[in-house]
Amino acid sequence: MRIGIIDDHPLVKQGLISVLSLYEDFEIVGEATNCQEGIVMLMEKRPEIALIDLKLGNECGLDIIREVKNKIESKFVILTSSAEHSDFLQAEILDVDGYILKEALPEELIYGLRLVYKGRKYYDPGLVSLQMKKDNDPLESLTQREKEVLLALGGGLSNKEISQKLYVTEHTVKKHVSQILAKLDLADRTQAIIFAYNKGLIGSQNM
Repeated sequence: MRIGIIDDHPLVKQGLISVLSLYEDFEIVGEATNCQEGIVMLMEKRPEIALIDLKLGNECGLDIIREVKNKIESKFVILTSSAEHSDFLQAEILDVDGYILKEALPEELIYGLRLVYKGRKYYDPGLVSLQMKKDNDPLESLTQREKEVLLALGGGLSNKEISQKLYVTEHTVKKHVSQILAKLDLADRTQAIIFAYNKGLIGSQNM
């Protein structure tokens, strides 16, 4: 399988390349260290799997996925040292194909990538505790699209801006907003923004 690696830590990136090169079914087709390089590399190389560090200096690897997700056929796997529930939630909202902790053993990484390549999801076993929290999380009552709309609301976007961002009609956005408020038992958009902030989906700069 063709792999693209985006990580700003030279030792980590070299370690990944060394591990993957031991297996004949893996081919490294591109490398990058930041969001801009990552986007260019993914658009040019079109790897079957993009292995992306969550934290790229002051940037977020999820921004790369947001930019290219609807433009290429790659599967996206987040590689991170963060087991924070809020980080995982944001990755889940983007419907990533895998989420692997950097403390994973090499064989766990290989197993996860092969599973993703076959069309399955793979979440690091270390995230089991996060999954247990998720089971009691009202956020999980939302559909994938409703989560995307909630994230956009948290970013301060209007219905028109959300419709343009998600390529749906304003009427559809209004319907999603109503369903979000009803499912989360919220009174208005302001409460939805506060909810998103409390869940760690947005920063204080959006409040």
